[in-house]
Amino acid sequence: MPFDESERPGPERGAGQRAINLPPVLLWLIGINVVIQLVREFLGDATDGYIIQQFGLVPAAYTSGADPDLLSLLAAPITYQFLHGGWLHLGINMVTLAAFGVPVVRVLGARRFILFYLSAGIVAGFVHVFFFPDSMDPVVGASGAISGVFGGVLILMRYVGSLPSLLPVAGVWIALNVFFGIVGGTPGAGGDPVAWTAHIGGFVYGLAAIRLFMPPPGP
Repeated sequence: MPFDESERPGPERGAGQRAINLPPVLLWLIGINVVIQLVREFLGDATDGYIIQQFGLVPAAYTSGADPDLLSLLAAPITYQFLHGGWLHLGINMVTLAAFGVPVVRVLGARRFILFYLSAGIVAGFVHVFFFPDSMDPVVGASGAISGVFGGVLILMRYVGSLPSLLPVAGVWIALNVFFGIVGGTPGAGGDPVAWTAHIGGFVYGLAAIRLFMPPPGP
């Protein structure tokens, strides 16, 4: 029987490709969040509680006038983004980051994306501080930063013409956050209060600031 060239053995389809085809920067962010949560599982309650209090975002720490812990004050706006209320909270946030993050990474590139992501989380955190200045409850989670990424996605969709109007989507998204903030509790929050103002703050920041992080147009 003559040999058919189409039957020649070769590499299997997809060989050499990552099983999870996400940009490396997203895989790193997700991995860091997962590792932090895993390490916390092996800590005692007292140690874990200390970490949440020191590296979560506590509004009153910025407004009370008490002797400040400078390390905590400087680190918390970033570190709170990598702490979560449990595996479900973490899982929902990381799946959402993977879903919204890919198109933004492709437009901004890895370095600009990281700056955009972290700055959205910082702004989101301080919006929460502004609205709840006396709160002693630490805020944790990447939701504010991811909300900024979602806002950025909507702007990019407007640029390519796949989203005729921002207002309906933005209005529904903000209304949902207000609703869950008032009712108290979203999937993965474990019954804890939802930092809905941080979500909205990050989202509005993402809408407004994504343009500042876009690379300059080529020649």
